[in-house]
Amino acid sequence: MALLKKLIGAALVLGVAGAGACWLLSAPVKLDTDTLAQLGPGNAARGKRIFYAGGCTSCHAKPGSQGEARLQLVGGLELKTPFGTFVPPNISQDPKDGIGAWTVEDLANAMLKGVSPSGEHFYPAFPYASYARMKPADIADLYAFLKTLPAVAGKAPDNSLSFPFNIRRGLGLWKRLYLSNQPVIALADGTPDPVLAGRYLVEGPGHCGECHTPRELSGGTRKSQWLAGATAAEGSGIVPNITSGEGGIGDWSEADIANYLETGFTPDFDSVGGAMVDVQRNMARLTPEDRTAIAAYLKAVPPHPNGYPARSKPAK
Repeated sequence: MALLKKLIGAALVLGVAGAGACWLLSAPVKLDTDTLAQLGPGNAARGKRIFYAGGCTSCHAKPGSQGEARLQLVGGLELKTPFGTFVPPNISQDPKDGIGAWTVEDLANAMLKGVSPSGEHFYPAFPYASYARMKPADIADLYAFLKTLPAVAGKAPDNSLSFPFNIRRGLGLWKRLYLSNQPVIALADGTPDPVLAGRYLVEGPGHCGECHTPRELSGGTRKSQWLAGATAAEGSGIVPNITSGEGGIGDWSEADIANYLETGFTPDFDSVGGAMVDVQRNMARLTPEDRTAIAAYLKAVPPHPNGYPARSKPAK
């Protein structure tokens, strides 16, 4: 009986210690002072490029909006996933319902660390796992551009998540597995500059891997199948393989890829469809050099077979 009591006591001590360790390991971590010092003053003209590279309007514009209304970043789009329904928030300059009261440091912590101004974890439906690879100076430029956009009142609905996904603290452990500022694809010394520039755009602000890469059960991207295509996070659709592997875009030239990003037409004169319509619209706002760089990088990515079931058919 005495031995049993000792064992129970030891188990309780270990349990409390384990819970304490998890609590510490899951704590939100903000940027260090050295990184914050790299933000700089920001430039709105350069920030406009980052805004479109990052596809901010695709999630944060009011659903169905067109033209200049797409710059009213009121949020409200419903993203229905196996983890629950995520709703991108208002990121307009409204100081109450949007992010008008945020500092540039707040935006940098949100995008590079997934941490809110109040010190809470953001859910990775906000693709900070990709934005973490961005340069702090680009975040400052984006902040300067966002300041030129209108303030729009109106709070977006809250996320609707079931247990245990509604416990934000657990995201701290998820980040330890999946949040990194290191490139996904290692490139050899002497890699041409356009390929390096394309890697930055695709892996960072463009966050292409968030949709085009299969995911683990925990929701992290499976980097061993980078850009191999995946089952869509919403519904039963398929996001295509954009590597040169079987089922991918190996027969597309760099010029074909760049033209598709600019015009929305594939090499066989089909047109862009599905969620890619919004992405292509954003890519068309970049420079020709940016689209060429993206194409050069995609041709340099290791080829993979399709990352989704063989019976499935990808959208354009």
